[in-house]
Amino acid sequence: MDNEGRVVGLHICAEARAALHDVAEVEAITGRGLAGDRYLRGTGTYSQRPGTGRQVTMIEAETLQALADEHGIALSGAEARRNIVTRGVRLDGLIGATFRVGGATLRGMRPCEPCAYLQELTGKPVLAPLTHRGGLRADILVGGAIRVGDAIVAETASAQAVPLPAGATRDE
Repeated sequence: MDNEGRVVGLHICAEARAALHDVAEVEAITGRGLAGDRYLRGTGTYSQRPGTGRQVTMIEAETLQALADEHGIALSGAEARRNIVTRGVRLDGLIGATFRVGGATLRGMRPCEPCAYLQELTGKPVLAPLTHRGGLRADILVGGAIRVGDAIVAETASAQAVPLPAGATRDE
């Protein structure tokens, strides 16, 4: 994997705790989130917490496959509660970077570590196996359509990991 890949899954849901559903296309709204998703609407579990990196979440398809291969745990992108499933791109390499996903431009803000809430909702022991492999949190710099099959292309090199805002933790 390098830093150019593809979108292989898109998932949104309108409310906290609701199951995410697959979509073929979604509109990324500058500075807000994905149209129809809980975090754009302010109804996500962590919507009221301060800080950046809550507009879009991403996870590598390769990580989900490794979870199945190494731990016998089948977890879909929707079950992982991530908006975008990627293939062929190392998401940790996009922390601090600006990158295009289809018609949108995003900035990788910080890792998307798994939380006990995810384990509770799925009923699967995913917390430990996904630690440091849970994906990426990103913010939308320029809105646009994102579709399954779209390229993910880094525009700027990754910077140092973006520090967390005051009061935020990595397990959110």
